[in-house]
Amino acid sequence: MAGPFDNPFGLSALTLPLREQRLKVLSSNLANADTPGYQAQEFDFQRALKGAEDHQRSIAAGPSRGPLGLGGGGGGAADAMGLADGPDFRRYVTTRQALQPSLDGNTVNTETENAAFGRAVLEYRASLTFFESRVRGLMTAITGQ
Repeated sequence: MAGPFDNPFGLSALTLPLREQRLKVLSSNLANADTPGYQAQEFDFQRALKGAEDHQRSIAAGPSRGPLGLGGGGGGAADAMGLADGPDFRRYVTTRQALQPSLDGNTVNTETENAAFGRAVLEYRASLTFFESRVRGLMTAITGQ
């Protein structure tokens, strides 16, 4: 049975690395906007989050739980996300179809990428704010201040 201390940081601990990866993919698209033949990429955040949640559940249900229910190695959030050996986000990166064909084969639309990057920054900041709030709440509960 999962208790409140199995994952004290909730979804916030899972979303931050995924949102960071999405920012990296979008910034790579912007950096390669003038590279001939470059294919714009997209990071499937929803699929990645579901994969991270499923992996966390499989670790929590496994027989090799640590003393605090944090997984076998006690690696905390990194262990629960399957990041202990290093993150592998490549399976969630896909090639985006071009909105408008280009003579040089580049599929990056800078306006679309800039808008997506701006939104991704806001989402990252919101996730970070939720995480900070959760940490502050836990610290208050621990210290009583």
